[in-house]
Amino acid sequence: MKIVGIAACTAGIAHTYIAKEKLSKAAESRGHEIHIETQGLAGTQDALTQQDIDAADIVIIAADIKVNGRERFKDKKIVEVPTSLVVKSPTKLIEKVEQV
Repeated sequence: MKIVGIAACTAGIAHTYIAKEKLSKAAESRGHEIHIETQGLAGTQDALTQQDIDAADIVIIAADIKVNGRERFKDKKIVEVPTSLVVKSPTKLIEKVEQV
């Protein structure tokens, strides 16, 4: 499965990057390709390309704030969760995404 997404927390620092790392490790350990964009005080990093989005089977938005660029995911399955859930249970989230 190809997964893309956005991680963003209120400060745009700690939970953003922890969520990205945990999501990436959990997805890769289960054999999935994943690309997570981060948004926050440092701006947008690792921005998703339209090609990444078009190839994706599902989008995960792990955010505690409003994210920019949601319109890019039109017609895609989207799973939205708070960053705290990703930090606590990344593998369970990926298992749930596999069933969507």
